[in-house]
Amino acid sequence: MKKVLIIEDDVSIAELERDYLEINGLAAEIALTGDTGLQKACSEPFDLVLLDLMLPHMDGFELCKKLRQEKDIPILMVSAKKDDIDKIRGFGLGADDFIVKPFSPGELVARVKAHLARYDRLSKRENPADEIHIRGLHIKKASRQVLMNEREVIFTAKEFDLLFFLAMNPNHVFSKEHLFERIWGLDSMGDIATVTVHIRKLREKIEIDPSNPQYIETIWGAGYRFRG
Repeated sequence: MKKVLIIEDDVSIAELERDYLEINGLAAEIALTGDTGLQKACSEPFDLVLLDLMLPHMDGFELCKKLRQEKDIPILMVSAKKDDIDKIRGFGLGADDFIVKPFSPGELVARVKAHLARYDRLSKRENPADEIHIRGLHIKKASRQVLMNEREVIFTAKEFDLLFFLAMNPNHVFSKEHLFERIWGLDSMGDIATVTVHIRKLREKIEIDPSNPQYIETIWGAGYRFRG
């Protein structure tokens, strides 16, 4: 049974989320503060984290940053804030999705299950033979490692998925919408800003000069292309 950690300081909301997840065949536990949530997430085997932004002792952004350094599991941010800047910041820190309150319990369960299923598919499809070597860049799908000139570079789960997809399809131009649908897989077109954030993060990690990229090019008005 998949296990979800709910980090939410509103007890009524946390219990509602837990009840709906359990009704739909998932196990769920609750943490009411940021520091308690981080401790539980890092010490116990959870498959996904539901993370509220406004938390006592440590806000959701800081918690997401710390958690992403330790865990490669889906992180879904939950907030009453609708501002794009909060979504962009959350995605930039490693969140996989952003759910705006109020939301229907059915939507919450659907998103949680979608991310769990996608994570399982990515894990099961790993093949030791799936490695890419391009001009000093070495991507290993089986171990989810990236080496630049033999030096390992650390990527979040979605950063790796995006890089691997682009590198597997060199010289092909993909729109932001296509990349969002392919990597995140949710029909939430208003959140495609995360693609731009992740492309910037990739460039910072693999490009000698991110402002003059040699691997991931911007094709203005069309999208992005990985130079093969």
